[in-house]
Amino acid sequence: MSFENLKAGIVMLMDQMSETPEDAHQMQELLREKLSELRGYGLPLPQDLVELEQKLEADLVAKS
Repeated sequence: MSFENLKAGIVMLMDQMSETPEDAHQMQELLREKLSELRGYGLPLPQDLVELEQKLEADLVAKS
């Protein structure tokens, strides 16, 4: 997957997250996948996405 496609996928994921917050667990998994792809390219991870991933994890743990 090209870097541009990866960026577009992240944007689409962010849109989905704002539209369907009840699917947080699924969105978290997709976010992890996208961040892993960025790591695979050897690119630095956007801090806001890393923080979002951590917040989603904390929210899911709190709900359990």
